[in-house]
Amino acid sequence: MSGATFETNSTPLSAIFCVFGAFFAFSCTDAGAKYLVLEGMQPAFASWVRFGVHMIVVVALLRIPTRPSRLRVANLPMHILRGILLLASGILGFSSLLTLQLVEMVSIAFAAPLVITALAGPLLGEKIDWQRWVAILVGFVGVLVVTRPGFGGLQTGHLFAGLSVLSYCFFAIMTRWMSATETEESLLLIPAIVAVLAMLPVIPSIGSLPENAAQWCVLLALGVSGSLGHWLLLKAYRVAAASAIAPYAYLQMLWTLCFGYFVFGQMPDRWTVAGSSIIVAGGLYLMHRDRKQRLAVRALPNINP
Repeated sequence: MSGATFETNSTPLSAIFCVFGAFFAFSCTDAGAKYLVLEGMQPAFASWVRFGVHMIVVVALLRIPTRPSRLRVANLPMHILRGILLLASGILGFSSLLTLQLVEMVSIAFAAPLVITALAGPLLGEKIDWQRWVAILVGFVGVLVVTRPGFGGLQTGHLFAGLSVLSYCFFAIMTRWMSATETEESLLLIPAIVAVLAMLPVIPSIGSLPENAAQWCVLLALGVSGSLGHWLLLKAYRVAAASAIAPYAYLQMLWTLCFGYFVFGQMPDRWTVAGSSIIVAGGLYLMHRDRKQRLAVRALPNINP
């Protein structure tokens, strides 16, 4: 694959804000999904409704019926593949929440930036400097501290979470690559359409409607927060390299810890606190470095030939 080349030495501030907002929205989605599956809802059904609401929100907000040109598609097979990857990531991620704590699932998901960065070189041709590798590896060490592999029994939830991460990484790489030729609207809408249509044959056998108003609200909110997160992430990918914005996802740990404590009453242990601190330190270092580079670029004289 090949895509537009971006300079990775400095990440635009607008991209950083978009990534922050995107992963906060994804944290809301994860917390809502855990609440629903603990209440007995099928993970696949919750994921299907999420994508259905996502589709409706995108169509309504972008007024697709009145502006069909926004849905221009240059490579439909790649859109379908991307939609299947998103569907797989969503179902596997929601399924992992049946046995994993929210913070465990998200901690495993934090391996994604490392995988995305590793794939961005050969698949997208992006240049990755050693400082960014250091920041990502520091964050990954934090993930290992949180998860402590080898110190507990392997559950099916860990396998589901790992496969969800792998599917998401390829989805993210395809998003970055396809953004050079596809419209933002098609990248937002078509994966949801693919997910909804692919799940239709099995919905009658897995459908489990909410039992009360609270569950209805949370279920519908999954699609709203999910669509908002993907829209913000697309905004970030249009102005920054995938490898440059990936490390900022580590700061999602802060929001996950808040949801875990205030919604599910889960107090993180000392290992989780230590690992999260390492993750945040890596993200803050990268922010500080990017800020210094932006200031240095602005200070350069504007020399016209």
